Amino acid sequence: MTRLLFVYGTLKRGCSNHGQLAGQTFVIEARTMPGFALFDFGGFPAIAAVEDDHEGVSGEIWEVDEAGMQRLDEFEGVPQGLYRRAPITLQPPAAGFAVETYFPAQSIAGRHRIGATWQE
Repeated sequence: MTRLLFVYGTLKRGCSNHGQLAGQTFVIEARTMPGFALFDFGGFPAIAAVEDDHEGVSGEIWEVDEAGMQRLDEFEGVPQGLYRRAPITLQPPAAGFAVETYFPAQSIAGRHRIGATWQE
């Protein structure tokens, strides 16, 4: 079984942690619906819902198999409560896809807002 995962930061192609997606399949570049922004978590971004966003967040959709998802959950600290994987809505042409992404488990309070795109 595979799942679709929206990546928006260091897991994207050309970024420092992209190797974590080895063996998985790139699907399409995508953007979330408005209402999401990226925040700086010290060298890597985290996505969060925000009321005043009108752009959404840019990223990529990857088809990830079960072993890959378990590896990514470990890497993202899901078992330790650092991140949680949850559904996110996307703009066309990916609007109909059932996609998940990693949200930070901790508050974004006091974090610098990056905006819509993470660039290393």
